[in-house]
Amino acid sequence: MINEELLNHELDKMIDNKRVFSVVMCVENSDKSFSWTGAAGAMQVDSRFYIASVTKLYVTAVTMRLVEENRIDLSENISKYLPEGMCEGLHVLNGVDYSNQLTIYHLISNTSGLPDYFFHKQPNGRTVSSDLMEGNDEAWPLEKTISLIKNLRPKFKPGAKGKASYSDSNYQLLGKIIETVTGKPIGEVFEDWIFSELNLRNTYAYKDIQDTTPVPFYYQSKQLWLPKYISSVTVEGGIVSTAEEVMIFLKEFFNGRFFSKERIDELKQWNLILPPPSLFFFGIGLEKLWIPRIVSPFKPIKEILGFWGQTGSFAFHHAQTDLYFCGTTNQINGEGHKKAVNAMVKIIKSVL
Repeated sequence: MINEELLNHELDKMIDNKRVFSVVMCVENSDKSFSWTGAAGAMQVDSRFYIASVTKLYVTAVTMRLVEENRIDLSENISKYLPEGMCEGLHVLNGVDYSNQLTIYHLISNTSGLPDYFFHKQPNGRTVSSDLMEGNDEAWPLEKTISLIKNLRPKFKPGAKGKASYSDSNYQLLGKIIETVTGKPIGEVFEDWIFSELNLRNTYAYKDIQDTTPVPFYYQSKQLWLPKYISSVTVEGGIVSTAEEVMIFLKEFFNGRFFSKERIDELKQWNLILPPPSLFFFGIGLEKLWIPRIVSPFKPIKEILGFWGQTGSFAFHHAQTDLYFCGTTNQINGEGHKKAVNAMVKIIKSVL
């Protein structure tokens, strides 16, 4: 049995009022015989927050359901589903145009080589990320992203062996493909296929820029409020939810609600996104935390699977101990991610 004193201790350790100002964390096992949610700082246990790139796990659920229904195949070329001209000159590397080699698999596995519009340095030395972190709220729809990345150098050839690079551009394209196949905006797909299906009453795709329900997140010591941006990037990070409702989705994801449970193993085609000390590998729409053996030499922690969000949000499953973790540290500078992974590791080690 998990020691709740340890959980409260780890929660309190995350808050330092210098780098992390608010946190909520939920921990459960499969049958919910153990369930705990705690909050500290400027958040409550039922606070709604931006789950950021944890949204991509919801995209994986939708994509794999479409695969099981034979409505798409991951090996298909993306040009089959995108407007004419969108793929033209999309991936040109060293004078060679690889655009017609791009597949759905390359998008969802981050092996396309397409530059990330969010972090890629532009000719002026700036990034979209740096502008947003300074509070310059701006919408980034797909058409704008395409216009930008066609003028940026790709990282590598599509599907280059052992190569992967995290790119929100991939998910914007994947979202357009889902919309083409389903005939619905991605927010409606989420609502119909996930939110309503699971009766998630506090979860929605952020659309109304006047909506101030979600708690603001932080960049360093500054609160950020970017409604124009978030309302424009639904597929890559626009879901709002609570820790309790992310937990409901997370457990259903790993227990076969949206696609066959056996397919989880098919998603484990790992590539290291960044070398250590980064903390994750990327598969097919799924991430795995990198936990050095020295952290627990006699009882290896093995796989912790799920997804990170840029705002410090997290949703992970550790099958070895039958534990699920989700929540947010609501901090965009990376410090929250470190604190969250340290807490998860401490809790897992306590029950191994």
